[in-house]
Amino acid sequence: MSLKSTLSIMVVDDMSTSRGLITMALDEIGIKNVDFKGDGQSALTSLAARPVHLVISDYNMPGLDGLQLLHGLRANRSTQRIGFILVSGRLDDTIVATGRKLGMNNFIAKPFNTQQMRKCIEAVVGPL
Repeated sequence: MSLKSTLSIMVVDDMSTSRGLITMALDEIGIKNVDFKGDGQSALTSLAARPVHLVISDYNMPGLDGLQLLHGLRANRSTQRIGFILVSGRLDDTIVATGRKLGMNNFIAKPFNTQQMRKCIEAVVGPL
């Protein structure tokens, strides 16, 4: 069984269009076990109850932004080892440095293509 058939991912983004673009890329890669949340707080609650292998989260969201979600995941023993990829249209050095300090595994800038998303994911989980 390949990794892409067993890998569980949660996509967290408040914009349905962005969630759709990420989902399309995941589908093209062959990853089928994908869940979605529209905000950081509901993602944090859901992940505490049922962790996944990898979270792909937008940075800019109301309530908990992507880095606050990452901080919450790393502070909880049941979610601290979940892989985390930050997605943003404005990834500046401060955001990336803060993410790394909090334990971010990788990041990807919008817009991205399927191949870029695949490489980003493989850098965290290994070959798909």
